[in-house]
Amino acid sequence: MKDENYVYGRNPISQLLAEENPKISKVFFSFSASGGVINKIMAEAKKNKIAVSKMDNRKFKELEKRIGCENGDSQGVIALKALVEVLEDFELFEKALKKEKYPIIVALDSIEDPHNLGAIARTVECSGAAGILISEKNSAPITPAAIKVSTGALEIIDIASVVNLSNSLETAKEMGYWIVGTEMDGEKDYTDNIFDRPVVLVIGNEGKGIRPIIKKKCDILVKIPMKGKINSLNASVSTAIVLYERLRQVSA
Repeated sequence: MKDENYVYGRNPISQLLAEENPKISKVFFSFSASGGVINKIMAEAKKNKIAVSKMDNRKFKELEKRIGCENGDSQGVIALKALVEVLEDFELFEKALKKEKYPIIVALDSIEDPHNLGAIARTVECSGAAGILISEKNSAPITPAAIKVSTGALEIIDIASVVNLSNSLETAKEMGYWIVGTEMDGEKDYTDNIFDRPVVLVIGNEGKGIRPIIKKKCDILVKIPMKGKINSLNASVSTAIVLYERLRQVSA
C-alpha cells in the first residue's frame, strides 16, 4: 500500500523542488543513483535547506518496500513531505525567551531512531520544555511513525531543524543560553542547580553519544548516576529524567 506522505521518482520530485516553497522535509537517495537529474535534485534540495541522505542500496530498498514503492519506480530518489512546520533556530530561541524567563530547549545530536524522536517530543511537551532543535546530519526525519509515537506532540511543540548544530549552539550562547550536555562522565549531576538560566540540553546519538565537536560547545556536562551493570540509558529516558528534574526545581 502506497504511503501518501512520500513522493518518489525523479520528475515528480524535481517538479516539487521547482515550487516557490517546496513542502519537503528530507530527500533520500540510493547510493547507486547518479546522473544530471540526481545532481540537480540534490543541489535544489540543499538550496532550499532541505535535508538529504544517501542510503546504501539495501536500506534504500527497505524504504521503498515500506512506503509501497515497487518495480524501481523511485528511480533512486524518495522525498518525505513536510509533516510539521519547522522554524529557524534563532526563531525557536527567541520564541522560547518570550514565553519564559529561563526556558529549556532540547537539542538532538544525530538521534537516528524515529521512536526516540517521538518519545522525546512527547516528554518535551508534557514537561513544559520550549521545543526541540534537530541536527539534520544522521538524524531521524519527522515521519508519520514518529508523530504517532509522540501522540501528536510533534505537531504541537516548536521545532527547528538545522544543518550545522555547532553554529546553532553558538547562536544560542550569544542569545544568553547555557549549553548543557548529557555525558556518562559529566562533571555535575543532573540534579545540581543548573536550570537558573536559559538552557539548551544536548542529547547525543543512541550509540555514540554527543559528537566531540558538539561536546566542545557545551558549557557543562551532566551525568545521571548509574547503579546497575548496564552503564547507559535510552536517549528518550535520559531526556525525560533531566527534563522532569528541571521541572521539579523550577516548580519548587
